[in-house]
Amino acid sequence: MTDTHYDVIVVGTGAGGGTLAHRLAPTGKSILLLERGGYLPRERDNWNSTAVFVKGKYRAPEFWFDKHGDPFPPEVNYYVGGNTKFFGAALFRLRPEDFGELRHHDGISPAWPLRYDELEPYYTQAEHLYRVHGRHGEDPTEGPAGAQYAYPPVQHEPRIQRLSDDLEKQGLHPFHLPIGVDLTQDERGGAAHGSACIRCDRVDGFPCLLGAKSDAQVICVDPALAHANVELVTHADVRRLETDPGGRSVTKVVTAMGDGSTAEFSADIVVVACGAVNSAVLLLRSAGDRHPRGLANSSDVVGRHYMRHNNLALMAISREPNDTTFQKTLALNDWYLGSDDWDHPLGGIQMLGKSDSAQIHGEAPRWAGAVTPDMPFEVIAHHSVDFWLCGEDLPTAANRVTLDRDGGIHLALDEKNNIAGLQRLRHKLQGMLGHLGMYEHHLLSHSIYLHKGMPIGATAHQAGTVRFGTDPRASALDVHCKAHDLDNLYVVDTSFFPSIGAVNPSLTAIANALRVGDHIAERLR
Repeated sequence: MTDTHYDVIVVGTGAGGGTLAHRLAPTGKSILLLERGGYLPRERDNWNSTAVFVKGKYRAPEFWFDKHGDPFPPEVNYYVGGNTKFFGAALFRLRPEDFGELRHHDGISPAWPLRYDELEPYYTQAEHLYRVHGRHGEDPTEGPAGAQYAYPPVQHEPRIQRLSDDLEKQGLHPFHLPIGVDLTQDERGGAAHGSACIRCDRVDGFPCLLGAKSDAQVICVDPALAHANVELVTHADVRRLETDPGGRSVTKVVTAMGDGSTAEFSADIVVVACGAVNSAVLLLRSAGDRHPRGLANSSDVVGRHYMRHNNLALMAISREPNDTTFQKTLALNDWYLGSDDWDHPLGGIQMLGKSDSAQIHGEAPRWAGAVTPDMPFEVIAHHSVDFWLCGEDLPTAANRVTLDRDGGIHLALDEKNNIAGLQRLRHKLQGMLGHLGMYEHHLLSHSIYLHKGMPIGATAHQAGTVRFGTDPRASALDVHCKAHDLDNLYVVDTSFFPSIGAVNPSLTAIANALRVGDHIAERLR
């Protein structure tokens, strides 16, 4: 690095930060990306279930604390590309209704300060950029799309096609799950010659050895670095943001470097994109005389309103073997906004990646008495059909991120917040299993990635800790995701969400980063 002052500094390289850097790279402005980790090692263990799920080889070796002060390992990964290196690449849009106020059983999901149609053009751009395969028009709950997906849906394998057909016979509307993969299909749906993606069973929760999953490193960071005006510094842990004497501008980005030294960088614009928990932590840790409660926190909302979705993984056992390899191709939103016997939203159902015996064995201690000794893990895996149920978690001020005197991260969470809808969704699915050629084996109340650990550690869908809005008394960011309290500080990960809906948040974070990128590019001009 020849200079420590830049036009833009972006802290974090995931769905928000990586996408923003990609958007700004063609401007010619000097851009510095600071990433806490390094590049994920490419090695055989990338696709090893025991290494990834049981031993947690790539998970950050750190502990946070719950509201009782008990430690837990969070599901976070510090690599170029952020948590998208391990996400399942399910890239859904929020429904139009999610942008308005929605009444749930346990409270209100608040309205956003922008409408669906304002974000829609960026959803389309995000889908095309991240190579999302799908087909608009199949899901009756989705909003209008400005353009069809640029890539056709990933075809169902025979067992999942039969599941789709059976769901339709029940009067439901299954649709192809929108997923970001670099796949070219032959006439039978298999991976064509020259396709980067090989339709393997390692898409969900594993990093992709072939670079064929649409993570932020592959899609955005590496292409951005092809521009001479973009630099990346890895193993750069940003510890504090310091301001000018008036407290209106960030003037220093104080960073702990991999060699143990401390470096200071500065920029005309500073963008924080560390993930909802760590972005809040950085702002809180940057408290000073002008900002005694933390940067961007005159409203006292930073760290509050943490959301993560109410999730359940349901593994059903098919009466016939399930030879599916690439299982993550189907979703169902018929009860997303309600049902004939429930006036409140229930949520959505989608397929998980196919479980293998090592993943099931690793979770066996959680299943007290549920795994019968006459059914080996290999048999369970061969017959399993894996569903992911997602319900909305409501934002409450008491669900929050705080720091202790030693800098430890504390996460207070009400794990029973608004779970009635999810329970009804589970009963809907369970009630159909017999008609779908399956019976329920066990319900796993943990995250999509099937990690061990306390339920609070399921942080894959974290959001909401630096919410945006039009009222500086009730939000930290304005509608462009700039801090109300500062002139040059933006936050572009899932922190800005005022509500989370009931679909994976990644595509909304990506679309918003493109939107904010256009705003920053205009400001730089």
